[in-house]
Amino acid sequence: MPRDLLEDFLNYLRVERGLSANTLDSYRTDLKKLLAFAQSRDKELVSVERADMTDFLQHLRQMGLDPRSIARILTAVRGFYKFLLLDEIIAYDPTVNIESPKQWQTLPKFLTPEEIEKLLEQPDEKTDIGKRDRAMLEVLYATGLRVSELVSLKMSDVNLELGLVSCLGKGSKERNIPLGRSAIAKVRSYLPARESLLAGNRSPFLFVTSRGGQVTRQAFWKIIVDYGRQAGIGHVSPHMLRHSFATHLLEHGADLRSVQLMLGHSDISTTQIYTHVTNERLREVFQKYHPRA
Repeated sequence: MPRDLLEDFLNYLRVERGLSANTLDSYRTDLKKLLAFAQSRDKELVSVERADMTDFLQHLRQMGLDPRSIARILTAVRGFYKFLLLDEIIAYDPTVNIESPKQWQTLPKFLTPEEIEKLLEQPDEKTDIGKRDRAMLEVLYATGLRVSELVSLKMSDVNLELGLVSCLGKGSKERNIPLGRSAIAKVRSYLPARESLLAGNRSPFLFVTSRGGQVTRQAFWKIIVDYGRQAGIGHVSPHMLRHSFATHLLEHGADLRSVQLMLGHSDISTTQIYTHVTNERLREVFQKYHPRA
């Protein structure tokens, strides 16, 4: 059955490649688009041909997906058929010579230091939840963690004495990131509130809910969106704090390689997009302040 082949492939990615649950969910979602398309043609995945693949990409375009999303889906599909080919389930890879759509480069959105300050001031630190939220925001901006990495932090991952956070990122790669004075202070302030939230229960996670459970990605996403509205700075996402972390470091002279290591990018070209952001900012400053701009 097609779904069995998909699950076999996803298990391979989990066991052999060490991909995270979130990445596997993305693969599953993308591959199910192909499965639905094949079924609409009364075909199984093993009988998909090159012409079907071309039509599938056209179908994705008609759905309104942008080139970046289509390219991501095609990457998952290519990996799936390569897996089937290696397992000798198919004799021909229908993705051969299928070109990825040309992607346009979108510059990451980030907050100014002033907007960051406004955002950080929103949680009500008179409450346990407010102390937790302030600590989460501070750690997110101080480290540039992905939101999935932030909510997965365990007590044992944070060394307040050394000022370091240990994080297990994509591909199960561990990295250590410095934690600034503000973040350390807010985490220390939060720890007694954490005990109150746990109400005698135990949890390995640093950030817990009012019922003592782990804060989910979705819950924190809503929290940060609400604080962004309260601060009057419009839509804010957790990833914007990651973008702000990288952009502000580069604007203040950090080298690209160090930022790459802190972000956990395997390829420095992924980090280089932030240099385009800082170049744009330099142009704005030049145009605004140079007498002959």
